[in-house]
Amino acid sequence: MEECKISNLYDLDQTIAKELLLKYTYPWEVLAHIEEFILELGEKLPKEEYNKVGENVWIHKTATVYESAYIKGPAIICKNAEVRHCAFIRGKAIVGENAVVGNSTELKNVILFNNVQVPHYNYVGDSILGYKSHMGAGSITSNVKSDKKLVVIKGKEKQIETGIKKIGAMLGDNVEVGCGSVLNPGTIVGRNTNIYPLSSVRGVVPENSIYKSKSEIVNKM
Repeated sequence: MEECKISNLYDLDQTIAKELLLKYTYPWEVLAHIEEFILELGEKLPKEEYNKVGENVWIHKTATVYESAYIKGPAIICKNAEVRHCAFIRGKAIVGENAVVGNSTELKNVILFNNVQVPHYNYVGDSILGYKSHMGAGSITSNVKSDKKLVVIKGKEKQIETGIKKIGAMLGDNVEVGCGSVLNPGTIVGRNTNIYPLSSVRGVVPENSIYKSKSEIVNKM
């Protein structure tokens, strides 16, 4: 499915993880390798720009991290990023340049591209969020199916068996997710798409569209 490929979802110049993403075709293939990549890259980061804090946590000197935030390694917090009050980063996380991780937001095994915002009560796990994507207050990625079966990526005419139990959401560049929405396991949202508030989303949502409901997805004018 072409719309699910990394090359069609993301501008790889907008992430410190470009080298990792270039190795794979689909974004969920990257998830198992985030930890190893961070550990390798972290040791190469310029010491004049990054502080190494605790065990395998690298924080850019221009980043703002509130005292009440908790960051478990391995993790990289990039230039001018902001990690706000009571944010909980559970490890295996890359927070891109100018990104915002907000109040009580939880991250686990994720890549946030530059300028991503997850600013209010969000859960983002086993997911990759593209450049300038934004998750409204209370919106979350659900990363495990209720029946605990392996995640299947479901397109309109084709399905892909991933062989993976935990996959959250893959948001392309400039995706806007409305407040209170749930992105079900294996959701793929194409570039420049808007998700209405309080939506329950699953499967593949085309780029340049507006998701109003499962039965009403319209092209942007």
